[in-house]
Amino acid sequence: MSAASPARPAPVRTILAATDFSPTASAALQWAIELARVHRARIVLVHALPPPIPPAASPDFVTLPPDFHEQYRDAALRKLAADVEMVRSKGVEASSDLDIGPASPLVLELATRHGADVIVLGTRGMTGFRHLLLGSTAERVVHGAAVPVLTVHPGDTDKHRRIKTIVVPTDFSDDATLAIRTAQRVFGPEEANAKLVLVHAYHLPVEFTALGAVPVAPRLFADAAEQARERLEQDARPLRASGLQVDVIAQEGYPPLVIEEAARDAGADLIAMGTHGRSGLRHLLLGSTAERVVQHAPCPVLTIRRPA
Repeated sequence: MSAASPARPAPVRTILAATDFSPTASAALQWAIELARVHRARIVLVHALPPPIPPAASPDFVTLPPDFHEQYRDAALRKLAADVEMVRSKGVEASSDLDIGPASPLVLELATRHGADVIVLGTRGMTGFRHLLLGSTAERVVHGAAVPVLTVHPGDTDKHRRIKTIVVPTDFSDDATLAIRTAQRVFGPEEANAKLVLVHAYHLPVEFTALGAVPVAPRLFADAAEQARERLEQDARPLRASGLQVDVIAQEGYPPLVIEEAARDAGADLIAMGTHGRSGLRHLLLGSTAERVVQHAPCPVLTIRRPA
């Protein structure tokens, strides 16, 4: 299957930014603003308000005031309004939506309701009785979203920038092909210096690496590397023909570490990857790999789930 489509990727029109008003959520919003500027997209800020808590369920036997839920709702609305005004001050169209319910299913529902092209949220949020925990929320959203999800780490704070270099791990599956196409879509429509770095990590079983000086082991490594480079170059050709700069990396090793190292070496602005791939001797298992990369990547990660 060809990695590139001859048609121009569809533009990003609506970005849904989920917030729990934590510093990491604020960092995610800054990245959303940068993406919206490039695509002239609008941002919908959303917050999931926890359902009212009965007095008997109050934490640590603390008696909540009767109007606690209303106070919390009013405070959340004020924070959303302030964030919307901040986004608009950056020249980006913005609105907000506050609803009641568990965070992750509500974020997915709101993304559908607003026709979002991308969901942006932090990997960790504020903990405690009155706040969402965006660590678990982010994981559930990544697994359940029908659109790409951009996850932003605490370490990405104040590092938002125009996206010019994207690392795309590939196991040559349909999921990886979709990740490549989505990466093309993320680039600005007039980005002249856009660069993709296609990365394939091959990992031979320990039974082969334990053979020591037996000649079969080096030959297997060399064959795996050559096959990977050939496939990478095959995918790179149509991408280069479309005007993208494309680097290819084939490296033996534990896939998440190979991907993270490639992103650091490339100074990547983003990693884009599928949430599932193919398993086997020459292929990544992008399910567990994606989870590890989302947690530890040196830059934001865009995950793409192929529809069932």
